[in-house]
Amino acid sequence: MAARRISGPCQAWPEDSAFIREVLDRIGDKWTVLVISTLSTGSLRYSDLQASIPGISQRMLTQTLKHLERDGLVTRTAYAEVPPRVEYDLTDLGRSLLDAVTAMAAWAAAHHGEVASNRASSETTGVGRAKTSVTAPAR
Repeated sequence: MAARRISGPCQAWPEDSAFIREVLDRIGDKWTVLVISTLSTGSLRYSDLQASIPGISQRMLTQTLKHLERDGLVTRTAYAEVPPRVEYDLTDLGRSLLDAVTAMAAWAAAHHGEVASNRASSETTGVGRAKTSVTAPAR
């Protein structure tokens, strides 16, 4: 019997890699990618950040920002003004993710048509089935 070949990034991780998977889950989340890439131009007020990310709810934006702040990727600055003003900005750690999240967002924008086409084909042929051309039977 041939020895099992193990490959991929997981083989270099410590045996207890649950925390690494948790961090990947956080930075790979669609809202995290969009928040970090949106903050790449500089600090933004909450309302401007929400307006810049179509489809994000107030709840999801608040939750995402809290997680990013907790993990040290984003700073929150509250100004004692009337009305109150809160701004969010990337930390150095958050800026270190910019190349990765910008590349993922660019890839999604460049390939969304192809993925949509593949999804439509999959609905017809089914997942895991070979895509074959359908021809009319000869008469």
